[in-house]
Amino acid sequence: MNEIVTPLRVEPSVLAARLSDERAPDIVEALNAEAPEVAAAILLGLSFERAVEVLDQPELACAADIIEILPRDRVAAYLTGMSADRVTDVFREIEEPGRSDLRARLDAETRGAVDRLSAYGEETVGSLMTTEFVTVPATWTVARTLDHIRQVERTRETIYAIFVLDPRTGTLTKAVPLRRLIAGEPGDSVLAVAPERRPLSVTPTASREEAARLISKYDLLALPVVDAVGHVIGIVTVDDIIDAMVAKQTQDVQRFGGMEALPEPYMEIGFFTMIRKRAGWLCALFLSEMLTASAMQGFEGELERALVLTLFIPLIMSSGGNSGSQATSLLIRALALHQIRLRDWWRVALRELPTGLVLGAILGTIAVARIAIWQEAGLYDYGPHWPLVAATVGAALVGIVTFGSLAGSMLPFALQRVGFDPATASAPFVATLVDVTGLVIYFSVALVILRGTLL
Repeated sequence: MNEIVTPLRVEPSVLAARLSDERAPDIVEALNAEAPEVAAAILLGLSFERAVEVLDQPELACAADIIEILPRDRVAAYLTGMSADRVTDVFREIEEPGRSDLRARLDAETRGAVDRLSAYGEETVGSLMTTEFVTVPATWTVARTLDHIRQVERTRETIYAIFVLDPRTGTLTKAVPLRRLIAGEPGDSVLAVAPERRPLSVTPTASREEAARLISKYDLLALPVVDAVGHVIGIVTVDDIIDAMVAKQTQDVQRFGGMEALPEPYMEIGFFTMIRKRAGWLCALFLSEMLTASAMQGFEGELERALVLTLFIPLIMSSGGNSGSQATSLLIRALALHQIRLRDWWRVALRELPTGLVLGAILGTIAVARIAIWQEAGLYDYGPHWPLVAATVGAALVGIVTFGSLAGSMLPFALQRVGFDPATASAPFVATLVDVTGLVIYFSVALVILRGTLL
C-alpha cells in the first residue's frame, strides 16, 4: 500500500526569497493565493522598495487585511511610500479604529493627500486621481525640465506627461509629452516643444466613465484634474482607469446575472456573504415570476379547452425574454459608452419597433413551419384546427418579440432617468417582465384567432 506523503509547508521567508526577483504582478498573484497572515510575513521578507511596489498594485486582493496585520511602525513606512490614491483605496476597506490609528502614523503630506482624496465620491475622478505628478513653470527650459524630472521621477506616478503652469497664476497652460522634451533642444523653452492645442482636463467631480472616454478617444497616458480656477490638483493615469473600468464592468456583468455585485473575487467570498448577495435578487425575481402563475390562472378556462396551447408556453416565454435581454444589453452598453443619451429614447424606440417586428416575424415563420412539418410528417397531431394553432403561435411571437425589444430597450432609459444604474435592468429582470406580458399577449391572440373553434 502506497503511503500518502503530505508536502511540507514552505516557510514565508523562503517564499519571500523566491519571489524577491519576480515582477510585482507575479508576486501579487502568489500573495493572493495565501492567507493574509502568510502574505504579510512574505511582504516583511521582501525589500522595502519591492514591498511598497507590491502594495501599490490594485490587484492585491487582501491589501487591507495584510496592512492591519503588519507591525505598525513598518506599515506606516509602507503607506508613506505608496501612491496617495492607492493608500486612499486601502483606507476605505479598513474599519475603525484601525483606520484612524494608521492615519495618525502617516506623515503630514501623505495624510493631507489621503484626506483630500477621501472627500470625493467613490465613482468620481477625484477618488481615482493621484497627487504625484510632474509640473514645471512655463519659464523653464527643456534642459532644466529634464533635470527636474530626473530628480523627482522616483516619487511620481508617471513622468510621461509633464504639465506646464503659468508662473503667475499657477494654472494649467500646456501638457508636454516626455518624448517631445527628449527630442527638443536643451536651450529651448519648454513652451516651444509643447503642442499648440489646449490641454484636456477634467474636474474632480466628473465621472470615471468621462475620464475613460477622454483617455480612450485621445490616446492619453495621463489626464490632468483641475479645480474651478484651473489649478492642477491631480492626474488620472491610463493604468488606473483600466483597473477602475475592469472593476466596474465586473460589477455590471454580475448585475446582469440578477444579483448584487461582489466586493471581492469569487473564491474569497464567504459562504453567507454569497448567499446574501444572491438571495435578495433571486427572491425578488421569484416573486415576480409568481405573476406568471397568476396570468396563467386568469386563462385557466382557455387552457382546459385548448391544452395544445400549453405546449408552446415555454417557447413563447423564452423568445420574449431573449429579445428583451438582447435589447437591454445593447442599450446599457451604448449608454455607458455615451453612444446614446437620455434624449435619444424616442429614436431608439423607433429603431427597436421595426427590429422587433422583423425578428418576431422570423421566429413566427420558423414556429409555423415547425408545426406544419410535425403535423404533416405525423410526428405529432395538433388536432383538426392545427393551421389556426400555427397562426396563433406565429402571430403571438411577432407581438411578444416586438414587446420584448421595446421593453428591453426602454427600461435602461427609465432607470437612468430616475437615477438608478441602468445595469440594474439585468437580463433576468427583463425576462421576468416579458414573461408575464408574453402570456397575456399569447392568450389574447389565441382568443381572437381560435374563437369559435378550440375556444
